[in-house]
Amino acid sequence: MPYPLYMAKAQKRRVEGGRVTPKGGPSGSRYQAPNPPGSDSSPKWVPVLMFFLLGLGMLIIFFNYVAWLPGGTNNIYLMAGLASILGGIITATQYR
Repeated sequence: MPYPLYMAKAQKRRVEGGRVTPKGGPSGSRYQAPNPPGSDSSPKWVPVLMFFLLGLGMLIIFFNYVAWLPGGTNNIYLMAGLASILGGIITATQYR
């Protein structure tokens, strides 16, 4: 017996009514024209800049680690390297 005798079974309520939101397609009723061919690729300088910033940031952090930069190890160099890597990541989000 799934329910003890002292517990009554809950009655199912039937909800009357229909759809709350209007029926529509996946994007609603707005029409969006397709992109013309050739307009969805990035210029050649975007990946070049991305790899340059990523490589420069890694080199700055490495040179700071081995103390090859003027002034020895310095947090300013570390921040510049991290900012350069972040710039490369931001550029990577713009690449198509």
